[in-house]
Amino acid sequence: MKIGIMGVGGFMGRMIAKQVHQTEGAIIAGGTVLKGSAEEGVEISKLSGFDGDTPKTTSDAMPVFADADVVIDFTSPEATVAHAKLAATSGTAFVVGTTGLTPEQEAELAQAAKHIPLVYAPNMSLGVNLLFDLVKKVAAALDESFDIEIVEMHHRRKVDAPSGTALGLGKAAAAGRGVTLEEKGVLSREGVTGPRESGQIGFATLRGGDVVGDHTVIFAGPNERIELTHKAASREIFASGAVRAAIWAAGREPGLYAMPDVLGL
Repeated sequence: MKIGIMGVGGFMGRMIAKQVHQTEGAIIAGGTVLKGSAEEGVEISKLSGFDGDTPKTTSDAMPVFADADVVIDFTSPEATVAHAKLAATSGTAFVVGTTGLTPEQEAELAQAAKHIPLVYAPNMSLGVNLLFDLVKKVAAALDESFDIEIVEMHHRRKVDAPSGTALGLGKAAAAGRGVTLEEKGVLSREGVTGPRESGQIGFATLRGGDVVGDHTVIFAGPNERIELTHKAASREIFASGAVRAAIWAAGREPGLYAMPDVLGL
């Protein structure tokens, strides 16, 4: 299985490269970095800190798509959308772990998925995807006397807020309630906001240190509270999930898939 990696010079990209190298039956087909960066033209194995014969990085994505069976992307929303179009053109399966996409950008991924198998997931860990399912079931079981609040914390370098995983949890809670997050989501609060409206799904975002990712969904009701929490100890769980998704996606029928499909949930 030949796997390409967009943004292989980034922290997640390097970790994915290591995971591909350690996965039996998988090889690195190529990887991209920013044009003119210090990482351009460097062997991926050297860049990622392991021994092995691998291609050199490139700033040209198209040859990577042409050579790969499947490509993994953890870059930026704008780059991911451009890469999705390349994937559709080349007929290459595509796995997206990028967060912070707008609804319009997500629609671009859905358009590409008409031509290729495309796995799009805000979080690729087994535990978080189980949490999505649990949140939906709990939200469906409880009425609006239970207020839903989502608290997330990540490292200081994370650029989007709330996290893609937090938004995914919000969408799961909304689906359980039979509403949409666009209708009921409150992504931040400040000033004199007045009393909390019934049925809202609130968010609180924390940033600091080197926290990999903590997410808690709180169901706060009369005289009792239920909290569902996931804490990531290492980004390896995301890299492992991405490679698992890549192997699963290659050769599938065109369509927009999610991690529950990959994990059989």
